[in-house]
Amino acid sequence: MSSEARALSPNQPQTPHTQKSYVGWEKFKEHIELIAAVVSGIIILTAWIFEGFMSYGTFVVLHLSAFVIGGFAKAKEGIEETIENRELNVEMLMIFAAIGSAIIGYWTEGAILIFIFALSGALETYTMNKSQREISSLMDLQPEEALRIKNKKEEIVSVKELQLGDRILIKAGERVPSDGTIIKGRTTLDESAITGESVPVTKETSGEVFAGTVNINGSITVEITKPSDETLFQKIIQLVQSAQSEKSPSQLFIERFEGTYVKIVLIVVALMMFLPHFLFGWSWTDTIYRAMILLVVASPCALVASIMPATLSAISNGARNGVLFKGGVHLENLFHLNAIAFDKTGTLTKGKPEVTDVFFRSEEESGRVLSVLASIERESNHPLAQAIVNYTDTKPGIERLEISNMQDLAGNGVTAQVDGVTWKIGKPGFLGKEAAESFHGRILEQLAKQGKTVVFIGDEQGIAGVVALKDTVREETKNAIKILRQHGIYTVMLTGDNETTAKAIAEEAGLDNYVAECMPEEKVEEVKILRNNFDNVGMVGDGINDAPALATANVGIAMGEGTDVALETADIVLMKNDLPKIANAIKLSERMNKIVKQNVVFSILVIMVLIISNFLQVLDLPLGVIGHEGSTILVILNGLRLLKS
Repeated sequence: MSSEARALSPNQPQTPHTQKSYVGWEKFKEHIELIAAVVSGIIILTAWIFEGFMSYGTFVVLHLSAFVIGGFAKAKEGIEETIENRELNVEMLMIFAAIGSAIIGYWTEGAILIFIFALSGALETYTMNKSQREISSLMDLQPEEALRIKNKKEEIVSVKELQLGDRILIKAGERVPSDGTIIKGRTTLDESAITGESVPVTKETSGEVFAGTVNINGSITVEITKPSDETLFQKIIQLVQSAQSEKSPSQLFIERFEGTYVKIVLIVVALMMFLPHFLFGWSWTDTIYRAMILLVVASPCALVASIMPATLSAISNGARNGVLFKGGVHLENLFHLNAIAFDKTGTLTKGKPEVTDVFFRSEEESGRVLSVLASIERESNHPLAQAIVNYTDTKPGIERLEISNMQDLAGNGVTAQVDGVTWKIGKPGFLGKEAAESFHGRILEQLAKQGKTVVFIGDEQGIAGVVALKDTVREETKNAIKILRQHGIYTVMLTGDNETTAKAIAEEAGLDNYVAECMPEEKVEEVKILRNNFDNVGMVGDGINDAPALATANVGIAMGEGTDVALETADIVLMKNDLPKIANAIKLSERMNKIVKQNVVFSILVIMVLIISNFLQVLDLPLGVIGHEGSTILVILNGLRLLKS
C-alpha cells in the first residue's frame, strides 16, 4: 500500500482542521511529484540532445540529477515499504535496473526507466488524493456552533460541547447542529443532505431531526440524543473513510504479483552473476555483463507502459464524450459490472417535483381556482409551491390577484384571503379529511398508487381543486435501463421514499428491483449485499447521502449535476446527467481491457525472448535496450488507439 493510501485511517479521528490541513499538504505533494518527474524528463532530453557538446563528467552529472530528482519519491516509498513489509517491491526493482544500467554505462536508459516510473507515480498520487477531498467538503455542511438553552438562558456553544439531554433552539433557515428529538415547535425540514429526497418533511413534537439538515420554517426546540461524533452525518463521513480504505481484490492480486515478480527477477539476476561462470565457463566479465543485461531487459517498463497510455487515452476519449473517469482501475472495473444500484432523486428522476394532474370542482371555475392558487403559492418558498407556480406560468389567462392575511401553518399548508374569501391550500386533513375523500375518491386513490403527492385547494364552499405532483422519471432513464439490462446487468433502485412511491418509480423506469426507505447507512448495507451476490457492483447517485454507497461499490458513478461531495467520492462522473452514457462507458471499458491484455501479453513475450536471447549470448546490451524500449514504444502506440471514438 502506498503512503497516500495509508495517510487517512478510519480509526483515526479527523477534525475539520486536520482534514483540510491534510488535503492541502497532499495537494502540494502531488504537484511536487509531477514537477519532479517533468524536470527529470527535461534533464534527460537535454543530455541526449547536447551529448556531443559536453564532457563525460557533465553528461554523468546531468543523469545523476535526473536519477535523484525523478526517483527520490518512488525510491523513498519503495525503501519505506520494503522496511515496513519486509518484502521487496517493483519500486526497488526499477531502482536496481536503473543503477544496473548506469553501472554498465547506459545512463540514458536507466534515467528513462526512472522518468516513466516517476510520472506514473505522480499520476497515481493525484488520483488517490482526489478521492480524499470530499471529506473536507462534508465538514463544511456541519454547523460548528449551536444555541443552547440552559437555565432559561440562551448561549452559543461549540457543537462538541453539547451533551446528551441538552436543549438547543434551531431557528428558521438554520442547519440542525446535532441529532435530537423535537420537544417544542413544529416545522418543515429539508433532509436532502441525509435522505437525498427533494420534498421537505414535516416534523413536530417527538419527531427526530438529523445534523446537517435545514430547518425551512418555524423555530423548534430540540433535545440532544447523540454526541456530535455519533450523529448520522458523522457516520456518513466515517463510512466514506472506511470504504475508501478497503482494498479491492484486484489491488491485492497486483500487490502479491508485484512481490513475487521482484523476487524472481532478483534471484535469477543473482544466480546469473555466478552460475554461468562455473557451469558454462563464461568469463567473469561476460557473466556480470549478462547479469546486467538481464536486470535491464527484465525491468517492468513495458508492463507499466502497457496500462498507463491506454488508460489515459481511454480517459481522454471518455471525457470528450461526456464521461469523466478518475482512474484506470475504475474504467477497468466498469466492464466487469454485474449489477448497478441507482439513487432515485436526481439520478433516475429530475430531482424536482412537477405537476402531473389537476382536477377541479367544475370546469367553469377552473381558471379562477388556478389564478387563486398561483397568487397564493407565489408567496411561499416551499418546493411544492414553486412547482405549482412553474405549472401555472405555462397556462394562459392566469391572473395575479391581491392576497391578504396569509398564514403559513407548518406541516399543514397555508391560508389566505382573496377578494374577502378565505382559501386554504394544503394536505387532505387540513381541508377536512371527509371532504377530501369525497372529492373524486377513486381518482385520489389512483394518484396515491402512482406515488404522487396531492395538494388540495378549497374555499368556504369546500374543496375547489386538487393538484398532483411527482418527481418525474427522466426521459433518458428508461432507455438507459433497457440498454443495461440487455448487457445482462441487474438494476436496482435505493431510495429514501416510501414503498408506494418507490414501487411506482421502479416500474416506470423498468428496473429489476427496488429498496424503499433507505437511510445512508442502509444504502451501504444494500450495496454490500449486492457485492456478496455479484462479483462487481456499481452505484449511481448524486447526493451527499449517496457518498458512502458510492465509495462502497466497486465502481461509484455520480451525476454531473450532483453535489460536490458525490462528485468527489465517485470514480466516474456522467456529465450533463446523461444516463445512457453508462452503456457507452462500458463499451469503452471493453475496448481498453482488450488493448491492455494485448499489451501485457506482448510485453511479457518480448521480455521472455530477450531473457532467453541474453542467456544464449546472442543479445548485446544495445540490442537488449532497443528490444526493451522498442516494445515499450509499441505498447504505447497500441494504447493510443483508444483516442479514436
